[in-house]
Amino acid sequence: MSAPIDIVAIGMVTAVGLDAPSACAAMRAHLDGFQETRFLASGGDWLIGAPVPLPRSWLGEKRMVHLAAGAICEAFEAVPEARGQTALILCLAEEDRPGCPAPDGARLLGRIGEIVESQPHGRSRIVAHGRPSGHVALEQARRILAASEAPYVMIVGVDSYLTGEAIAHYLAHRRLLTPDNPNGFIPGEAAAAVLCTRSQNSGLCLFGLGLAREQAFIYNPADLPLRGDGMTSAYRAAFDEANIEMNRLGYRIADLIGEQYWFKQSALASLRLLRGRHEFQDFWSPAESLGNVGAAAVPIMIGMALTAARKGYAAGNPVLIEASNDTGACGAAVLAARVA
Repeated sequence: MSAPIDIVAIGMVTAVGLDAPSACAAMRAHLDGFQETRFLASGGDWLIGAPVPLPRSWLGEKRMVHLAAGAICEAFEAVPEARGQTALILCLAEEDRPGCPAPDGARLLGRIGEIVESQPHGRSRIVAHGRPSGHVALEQARRILAASEAPYVMIVGVDSYLTGEAIAHYLAHRRLLTPDNPNGFIPGEAAAAVLCTRSQNSGLCLFGLGLAREQAFIYNPADLPLRGDGMTSAYRAAFDEANIEMNRLGYRIADLIGEQYWFKQSALASLRLLRGRHEFQDFWSPAESLGNVGAAAVPIMIGMALTAARKGYAAGNPVLIEASNDTGACGAAVLAARVA
């Protein structure tokens, strides 16, 4: 079992709030940032999306830089001593995803460092797996901390589906939610950061982590039927490491972006692992307010869990956070709150 790590600070820039307190309050109240965009859907209607209301109309890489920098600076405000001694793990969209908003991750990392006035630590790195990138980053973060390569690790996810190429691709494949397609997702964008350190019995502690791959991924070319094997394996690995059964979970947070496939995947994993008497397990998803925010999803979900624990409205303890992407990568993490 790996040594546990603590989440001690968070930052968010989203369609419903430009900092973590406002964004989490809005998501708790089930508010959303959905509005008409400048893109046309099928039939000539304006496409609904969830853009971040930035003060300037930055586009492309520059927009991603400012989104990420805002989240990082907010997290540093809570732990100012972490500046200058933090390894940064940057979570981005899949490299081959159409319409990727920032294809050059190394350049993006450098530009973020310039804005936050803190150049990347020597152990900084990039994880480009889309929504489950945060789970891979958690595994890398605890290795860095266990080896004392850096006293802090900042995991920051930034992503956007609101680019012309992305919209054209997902419209052509009937993946977006439109008046004539109820089985689709709402494209969004966001950035979120979580600051990790070696466990000090405070904050939100990571106790278990599972990574797996689903062969029957969404729209797989072999048309394999979904059995939920990938997410079930990720769940099981996280529970085994945390030394708990699923019936001891308090609640779950998942990146359910809207398409039926993702709901079915989570349901199958639960049906295969949940045994014995258990209390009601609530199910949260930031996509209800933000749409599909890609690689920002896991840091946002961790931030939701930490804020809920600190403010006393968490739906239980511990919490399971799950995410997966279009090519079958699955991640699950068990975190428990140890905050006053």
